[in-house]
Amino acid sequence: PMESLQDAFSDEELYDFERRVTSVLSDVEYTVEPKIDGLSVSLEYRDGLFFRGSTRGDGLVGEDVTANLRTIKAIPLKIDTDLPLLEVRGEVYMPHSSFDELVLRQDEAGEKPFKNPRNAAAGPLRQKNAAITAKRSLDVFIFNIQQIEGVEITKHDESLEYLKKLGFPILPFYYTCDSITDVLDSVQE
Repeated sequence: PMESLQDAFSDEELYDFERRVTSVLSDVEYTVEPKIDGLSVSLEYRDGLFFRGSTRGDGLVGEDVTANLRTIKAIPLKIDTDLPLLEVRGEVYMPHSSFDELVLRQDEAGEKPFKNPRNAAAGPLRQKNAAITAKRSLDVFIFNIQQIEGVEITKHDESLEYLKKLGFPILPFYYTCDSITDVLDSVQE
């Protein structure tokens, strides 16, 4: 299952989260990353080769969009590793500059333009014609390791650096925080 991340919209919700976490764990470290509004995907690699990609689907069974994901230049089709299995999760999105160009082309062609970059990214990724997906200038950030065989990683910031080393595009910045107060300061920044 590819479950949704749980959102927090207030400081109090973050404090509630901290209380739940620290009731189970004593030594806690948080990683704060920007939220990219796109479409969540899972990328699976066997022996360093990209072999399957999927969306959340119905939450339990994903929708296979491997052919469409292969058209996104930022997704490595081969990574320099001998790991038997690596599954990563990322967010496919359309940069605002690409969205603006697409809307301009749609207006010029008399077509109804997409309302926002998320819709412009999600539709082409789910449709059956990879050539259409390739024309949409989609991009991706990888933000998590879901499964890994052959390496043990114990901290999220370590996983981000490992992903970067393998050639995956990660967000350009993130913060590692020791307290929920630091988390709140990072969110404000």
